[in-house]
Amino acid sequence: MSHDDTELVNLAHLSRSRAELGAAFLRILGYFREDGVKSIKAVEDAFRARNSAALVSPAHTLKGESAQFGAYRLSAMAEHIEMTARRCVEARQGPEELIETIVALRPCFTETMALLDREASPTVLRRPGAFGRRVDIPVAGFGRAG
Repeated sequence: MSHDDTELVNLAHLSRSRAELGAAFLRILGYFREDGVKSIKAVEDAFRARNSAALVSPAHTLKGESAQFGAYRLSAMAEHIEMTARRCVEARQGPEELIETIVALRPCFTETMALLDREASPTVLRRPGAFGRRVDIPVAGFGRAG
């Protein structure tokens, strides 16, 4: 199952989350990065062991944390892994059908974190642009003309 059609990160959702979290945003984004790395490793390890039951919890965690930041594609992939793994547990089957999604999970996480890091960068000043769009304006570094 391909999740390429799902939006990587919904910037409006991310903006709302950033506003709600306020000063805690960067700290919680750091927790998401740490938890995401752990969850993905747990998913990969469980898949290698062909342990459907062990896929459920880390996929569930990744799904919820991704959704909090508007990381729709990552959340959808994690949900697919979680739901398929639950079905495999009930049917007493291995998770082999998840191979494509699990192989794509880490690259999606990497791409998602790069976008989240860029959006969270303190060196980018945000102000409303034309027709309600945001315009990112790089802030000149120390000793550089803007």
